[in-house]
Formats: sequence, structure tokens, C-alpha cells
Amino acid sequence: MTTPSVATDEELQAKQAESIAEIAHPSLPAGSTIYGSTKIFPDYEATPGESYLTMVHGIAHESSVSFVAILQATRALRKGFESVLYFYGPGSMNCMATRGFPATGDSAFPGEQNINGQISTFIKEGGTVYCCRFGLSLHGLREEDLIEGVIPCHPLDVQDALIHYARKGAIINSTYMV
Repeated sequence: MTTPSVATDEELQAKQAESIAEIAHPSLPAGSTIYGSTKIFPDYEATPGESYLTMVHGIAHESSVSFVAILQATRALRKGFESVLYFYGPGSMNCMATRGFPATGDSAFPGEQNINGQISTFIKEGGTVYCCRFGLSLHGLREEDLIEGVIPCHPLDVQDALIHYARKGAIINSTYMV
């Protein structure tokens, strides 16, 4: 039986240098524009009475889905829509005021409190936030630990909220993370 050969550190370093030299890294200096800025659609504003409902079924910090949904709902609110966030299923975890490490409110990594901060901003600016009680119970979360201003809801309210806002003619943005 032969012993497989192992590359030397010098051989690896030579290959690393060769790889880096193939294309300049970075090819453009910081601050370079690499994307255009043309906005295609008009910057629509709400007309009186228009609503915007965002359903969130995504887990905090597992992807950008939940955070982007909150940002979109906030933008709709600032455009004059009656804007509502509804967290259900695992999305209910987004509403916890007890997030943080080593203590609630602390950030173990940059951005850990982004969702909490944005939900609080949304509420302060006049948005409405609902959170499904069943979604909380699935994950052992306590209703008393909800972010201030979040309204807990019965599990059957998920469907009826959709019906309510559809009948109002709301724009419905439903986000779902698998």
C-alpha cells in the first residue's frame, strides 16, 4: 500500500497566489457603482383608505425573508397605507422582546436586534402588528414576552384576517419561508 502524497505548504501557497492573480480582487475600489439606479415604476403613494397586509411565516435570522417583509410593511406605512404585519406559525418568533445574548436586548452578533428594532419602529409609526398565539405555543414562547404593542391573536384569526383585508381591497404580501 502506498501512502498518498500531500502537497507541501509551499506548493499550496504557490497555488493560492496563482488563483488570486487570475482576477484582481477586488477589481473595483470601494464605493464604485456596479448597478444602475433607474427606477421603473412610479413611487406610488396610498390613496385614502388603502390597506397593505403583510403575512409573515418566516423565522427570525434564518433568512432575510422576515426582515425584508417588515421593511416592506414599514415602507407601505410611510407611503400612507394602513399597514399591518401578521406573524403566524414560526413567524411568531419574530415578535419576542426576549431575544438577545447573554441578556435580553444584547446583540451576540451585529444585527441580532434588527427585527425587534424594526417592529418597534413600525408600531411607533402607527403600524399594527398581530401575532398568532398558536405560533407562539408551537415554540414554547410566552405571550408575556411579546414586543410592546404586538397584539396576540387566536389561531383562527389568521384566515379571517386575510378575508377581512381582501374584502377591504388591501394589497396582500404573503411571505413564507420553507
